[in-house]
Formats: sequence, C-alpha cells, structure tokens
Amino acid sequence: MPDKRKPVFLLAGGRAFRERNKPDPLIQRIYSQSGAPNPAIAYIGAASGDDQRFFSFISSTLKEAGAGEISHAILAPANADVKKAQKIIETADVIYISGGDVERGMRVLEEKKIISFLKGLFHSGKLFFGLSAGSIMLAREWVRWSDPDDDTTAELFPCLGFAPVLCDMHAEEDGWPELRTALMFKPEGEVGYGIAGGAGLIVYPDGMVEALGDAVHRFVRNKDGVERLADLKPLTSG
Repeated sequence: MPDKRKPVFLLAGGRAFRERNKPDPLIQRIYSQSGAPNPAIAYIGAASGDDQRFFSFISSTLKEAGAGEISHAILAPANADVKKAQKIIETADVIYISGGDVERGMRVLEEKKIISFLKGLFHSGKLFFGLSAGSIMLAREWVRWSDPDDDTTAELFPCLGFAPVLCDMHAEEDGWPELRTALMFKPEGEVGYGIAGGAGLIVYPDGMVEALGDAVHRFVRNKDGVERLADLKPLTSG
C-alpha cells in the first residue's frame, strides 16, 4: 500500500517570524504541498485555549500567503462541539496547529479524544504544519517538570509524533535548556533540533529532515551529556 503521508512542516515563531516579509515565503512553501492553489485551512488552537487574538493574528498571515477559507476548529472549551471541529478539520486542505503551551494543547486533544482522528487524517495524506508550541505538538515528545524548581522532576511526555523528531522552538537566546534536558532522557546518538526564531524544519515521511528559511541548530546526546553539532543549513533560501 503506498505511503500517503506528506512532509510535516515545523515553523518557529518569535520576532523573526512576525517581521518576515509578507507574503510569507515559508508558508507559501507549505501551501505548494497541498495541491490546492488557495488551500482551505483548519486552525487548531488547543495550545492557546482557542484564544481569538491568536486566531486573528495568524489568520491574516495565512491569508496574505495565499490561503482560502480559514476555519477555527474550536476544541478547548468544555462545551466545544467536537463533531463540528472534526468536520472543519476533515474537509480542510491543510491543518495548522497553533502556538501556546505544548502540554496544555496535548491535554485538550487527549480530553476531546481527537488524537486517533488526527492520526488517521495524517496517514491518509492530510498536510499538517505548526508554529512554535504547535510544531512541538506535531513532533514525537516533549519535556515537563512536576516541580519547576526541581530538575529531578523532569520527564518526557508524548506528542502526536507525525514528525518523528525531538525539537524546540526559538530558544536560541537561552541556549536551548529544555531541548538539552529532553535529550538527557534519550540514548546516545539521539539528535535534537533547535529551530531558531523565523526558521523551520521539514520532516519527510522517511525521517529525512530539511532546514527551511534559515539554519537549524542541532544537538546530540553523547556519553558525557549533550553536544552541539554543526547547524543544518537550508538547501534553498525559501
């Protein structure tokens, strides 16, 4: 049976994203994979609690890049109409996962029992991309602390896994502390990706990766801890 999965696009937000020229060339690159000239977008805002301001901001950016209809698939409220949200998601050309808080976003998807539905769409060939926390949600797993003041309470928790990588977003000024902590739970040789503000990472179905827009920082788990590798450079400027 042919593999219908499409590449997953992980974008980092931050100031560089907000200030990038419009229409956004990275988002246009994503749309080119959809097969639609003006793709309909389903917006999943679980990580932001379906904040309307987030939706309004990103909608204008998506529109400027050439999107058609952008529909908010609301899931976070206790009284959310999950069937309506599923219809919006299922009929869209592209599914966008918003920024916010990774753990909050995954909790919403789990509580609304929508993860298997999303996985089915991904495997059937639906195109997914995320921004900031939404990108991490599309990756394999992430790190949390039950006590933020106690590093011994850190643990990994699963994300959607559509992009089988470990990554963090726009934390370059802090030295990627969360990514480094997450890598300490992994075996030697595991690589993690730090996607700086305004950059992106394309993760192909076979696990191959490509930097998008700017260099992506790379780190590897070794016997002594975590080591910085050479950056992953983009193949093209857009």
